[in-house]
Amino acid sequence: MSERFSIVITTTASAAKARELASAALEARLAACVQCFPIESRYVWRGEIREEAEIGLHFKIATEDYAALCALLRSRHDYETPEILRVDVAEGDSDYLAWLAQSTRK
Repeated sequence: MSERFSIVITTTASAAKARELASAALEARLAACVQCFPIESRYVWRGEIREEAEIGLHFKIATEDYAALCALLRSRHDYETPEILRVDVAEGDSDYLAWLAQSTRK
């Protein structure tokens, strides 16, 4: 069962934008859960090392919904080149995965 689920990772510049992205995904039933947490990022952007406070988001999804979630994130994101990564779930608690499946069922 667990091969059907993924975690999608992105970051954004503000808690307000994180709430907007999370709410949009949940309302569309593209995610069962979205975790939002403050992070400190260091990265290279246009040849310059940068350091920023960001909000990290982890979307718990049915893998089949990745393309739709990616499109939603791209259309609403505040970054020119947003991080959008899909990490497939290798295994998970069967009760949790059943809840995830039910929560994302259209």
